[in-house]
Amino acid sequence: MNDTVEIRVPDIGDFKDIDVIEVLVKPGDAVEKETSLITVESDKATMEIPSPAAGVVKELKLKTGDKVSEGTLIMLLETAGAAAAVPVPQPAAAPAAATMPAGPALSKRGAEVAGSSPVSVPAPVAAAADADLHAEVVVLGAGPGGYTAAFRAADLGKKVVLIERFAALGGVCLNVGCIPSKALLHAAKVVTEAEEMSHSGIEFGKPKIDVDKLRSWKDAVVGRLTKGLAALAKQRKVTMLQGVGRFESPKQIAVETPEGVKRVSFDSCIIAAGSRVASIPGFPYEDARLMDSTGALELADIPRRLLVIGGGIIGLEMACVYDALGAKVTVVELADGLIPGADRDLIRPLAKRIEKRYEAIYLNTKVANIEPRPEGLLATFEGEVKPQQQMFNRVLMAVGRRPNGGDIGAERAGVAVDERGYIPVDKQQRTSVPHIFAIGDVCGEPMLAHKATHEAKVAAETIAGHKVAFDAMTIPSVAYTDPEVAWMGLTETEAKKQGIAYDKASFPWAASGRALSIGRDEGVTKLLYDKATKRILGAGIVGVNAGELIAELVLALEMGADMEDIGLTIHPHPTLSETPFFAAEMALGSITDLYLPRK
Repeated sequence: MNDTVEIRVPDIGDFKDIDVIEVLVKPGDAVEKETSLITVESDKATMEIPSPAAGVVKELKLKTGDKVSEGTLIMLLETAGAAAAVPVPQPAAAPAAATMPAGPALSKRGAEVAGSSPVSVPAPVAAAADADLHAEVVVLGAGPGGYTAAFRAADLGKKVVLIERFAALGGVCLNVGCIPSKALLHAAKVVTEAEEMSHSGIEFGKPKIDVDKLRSWKDAVVGRLTKGLAALAKQRKVTMLQGVGRFESPKQIAVETPEGVKRVSFDSCIIAAGSRVASIPGFPYEDARLMDSTGALELADIPRRLLVIGGGIIGLEMACVYDALGAKVTVVELADGLIPGADRDLIRPLAKRIEKRYEAIYLNTKVANIEPRPEGLLATFEGEVKPQQQMFNRVLMAVGRRPNGGDIGAERAGVAVDERGYIPVDKQQRTSVPHIFAIGDVCGEPMLAHKATHEAKVAAETIAGHKVAFDAMTIPSVAYTDPEVAWMGLTETEAKKQGIAYDKASFPWAASGRALSIGRDEGVTKLLYDKATKRILGAGIVGVNAGELIAELVLALEMGADMEDIGLTIHPHPTLSETPFFAAEMALGSITDLYLPRK
């Protein structure tokens, strides 16, 4: 004879009205004694509530998102008669759970408070019967976010499997993105600086460019870093699996490897699947002369004429490289300005410089058609000022990137993916399935490696039981063009749109001794600050090494600094790092390196 018993939340200490973040069973499921039924989370702990008896789930009485306290009815369980009188166990947390110290409340990424209360970590589950291996944490994708997540999880004592489709770790950024592009941009900078020294009385001959040697050097830079990552993975005993991974269930991923399909079961998963190059329908992508950024970085040759479709960061960085190496460059941008995310006054010095160097820059214009011909690619344009059809030796497609959230079988794991391919997450990087996390490009803009690595540590530390959150006040953006453009926090465009009261101070590099001494006085450092408190709200820099200089201002925003904090900080002279200091002095009215009329 079977009996129906009520399963209630047992004594959980001082916790009341805490959130149910996962329901682990459904009606009809057979459960054993100590099987976890629900996962609950407070601001101090995460714990699983186990079943006090074996039986079959007859009816659930709560759902994800409900709040529970001691005595809250979880479900009705149909049991064998003798089991009906089984008492509710105490404490509530599953006996196999491990504990780790964590802060008493959510802290900024990575911060952990010593001597704080324990946090319950879900007990590991056995590998599925058809799995080839089991991981406490599986990471899907080994870009900057993925390998950071894997290494951090391993450092925290987890058994980690890292899945990567390419033979080398590092993902797009290291192999065919950030690192190789910066190597080529350095080469381009050497060429242009040598060229411009003629104005100072030092003249070099026309550079001889050995494309094969340049390509080999760039590849060597990438190879050194990827080999270093492989060594770090080995030191941490991270299991690496090469292949394309897709979910088969909420607890298993199938990986198509060169040796066949291998299945990995897991307790927790971190999705770091990244993004791919966006494309325009109808273009002849089968023609190798139509390149994406990966093709451009392969540096097959230096075309006589290059068309860059897209005036954003990627397009302009590659335009800088090919211009310096001798190509005649044309840039087409659909918007009314280059790098649309940055303030227009920061873009003007860049636009002024490249307008003199490039063959043409067309704004408010789109490429309507590309026709392959033996002698090149014939481009047809549409726009306010419609250019004539033109023939190019190569065309670079640089119209953005698209997240890979729709390509990993997320629906089979129950992970929500929006119509654009992004995976929504909370501040702990959790997806709609609480034991599955997502980081980097796949979970939202901005698609930047430095965002992914910080999110990675949040995900890994959350899985390990730490109470952390991704709580960055700003994420800096940098275009490594010549000159570089960098910005962080609130832009002036955003402030105007949002009706935020602000003041600004801009310091022209024409008054910087260091900028003048290196022949690059076109730069500007701009600070936005609160009218009342003078606290920094945002900043932008255009000029040599702007990407290095912006970090001080990111820290200033995170620390709640005001103009006086920056203006009273002694900066070394003469340096470009003085320019934020000078801009702050302009805001304070104490600048002596420029004359400001009395108000």
